[in-house]
Amino acid sequence: MMKAKQASLRKEVAVFEKTDKRKSASQLFNTTVPLLLLWTAAYLSLSVSYWLTLVFAIAAAGFVIRLFIIFHDCCHQSFFKSRRANDIVGTIAGVITLCPYEQWKNTHAIHHATSGNLEKRGIGDIWVMTVNEYAAASRIRRLAYRLYRNPVVLFGLGPIALFLIQYRFNRKGARRKERISTYVTNIALVSLYALLMWALGWEAFLLVQAPVFFVSGSLGIWLFYVQHQFEESYYEHDDEWSYVKAAVEGSSFYKLPKPLQWITGNIGYHHVHHLNPRVPNYYLEEAHNATPPLHKATTITLRTSLQSLRFHLWDEEAETFVSFKAWRNRPARPDAAA
Repeated sequence: MMKAKQASLRKEVAVFEKTDKRKSASQLFNTTVPLLLLWTAAYLSLSVSYWLTLVFAIAAAGFVIRLFIIFHDCCHQSFFKSRRANDIVGTIAGVITLCPYEQWKNTHAIHHATSGNLEKRGIGDIWVMTVNEYAAASRIRRLAYRLYRNPVVLFGLGPIALFLIQYRFNRKGARRKERISTYVTNIALVSLYALLMWALGWEAFLLVQAPVFFVSGSLGIWLFYVQHQFEESYYEHDDEWSYVKAAVEGSSFYKLPKPLQWITGNIGYHHVHHLNPRVPNYYLEEAHNATPPLHKATTITLRTSLQSLRFHLWDEEAETFVSFKAWRNRPARPDAAA
């Protein structure tokens, strides 16, 4: 019965698994043009006030996130009907967002296929340890995990570690197509940055691009983090794991104000996206509204999402995230006292 309901739910959402050439073209236009104009305005404002430059740079960072959502849809082959169009736009958008197309597409596909599976963590996801794993870990491993989960490290150093370092190298065992994609992205990225530094001056370039990169990178990691790190999320062992339950129960509905929903390309409807990644971002809201069972997904807001910063360890018995403090203050188990 449960499997039949899950199959029915996936079938209901499948009707939105379609592309609209006009919507895709319009979204591409209203993302790239404002991004270019805002970046240019940030550069021109350097002669006026750097505070004004930061205003334009932060606004430009929002459109980098929006472009990343387009890149993300291309990776799922959901932005255009043509595979070639998705690959071309995705590769170009990947240069601007510092993400090698094939590498990110492959690791993200693994994330979708394993999200919430306790036996298949480690690729394309946020590092999560269970209470039992943390209790059994060495002091060095605990320290590494605590540092990793620290907001300053995760959202401050995270963009540098992920976008500037990790994505510049191929994964172990990567196939030829993926390796070439990474090389092409790196060469295009170096060429673009070198050209802009030559034309604008390296100091001016960095004064504009650094805040654009840092803000977009930090917020991008935050969006990915918060939509899987909520109190009653979903984690199961492989033999009990369910793709549909991982999508609906393990991905949140991040209910954002309309302007933020628009700039983030509706990615707040993350439960819908995980249920069917072939639904393009411009149909996610419609799919959610038309499918009553999806309304039961955990809803978080800007205010409540901040609580996720204190969710550190997954408690398998209670099926909830707990903080390091809660773990330290847990009552001693009878078998431990014996």
